[in-house]
Amino acid sequence: MRATGTFSVKSLTPTEATLDPAIATGLPVGLAKMEKQYEGEIVGRSATLFVSAFDAEKGIGTYVAMDSFEGTLNGHPGTFTFAHSASTDGAVRTDGFLSIVSGSGTDGLAGITGKGDLVIDPDGTHRIWFDYELA
Repeated sequence: MRATGTFSVKSLTPTEATLDPAIATGLPVGLAKMEKQYEGEIVGRSATLFVSAFDAEKGIGTYVAMDSFEGTLNGHPGTFTFAHSASTDGAVRTDGFLSIVSGSGTDGLAGITGKGDLVIDPDGTHRIWFDYELA
């Protein structure tokens, strides 16, 4: 099954967490917490841990994120966790990855498995989709 939707970032809070031992590289590593709101065939919210190595001036870097989702997919209520990442060279998004964490589903989403992706349209609309199966 496929569920598609849009989402907006409701909050983005950088944290003071640092690597220990600290290692300086060409891109600074940062950690943030996010909250997102979803609409469409995907309805609900997620809490996100977001780690990135990013140069805001050049627009280059990579992120890795873990989302805990609560809501519905195509009317199936429950929760699950998904991981996603991507890179950018300042102009093009590459290496997109999104995977539902096996064993993380509850209620009507118990047994969920699958993958998907997310993109940001030129107008700033954030789109996400899951290709998933329910056990």
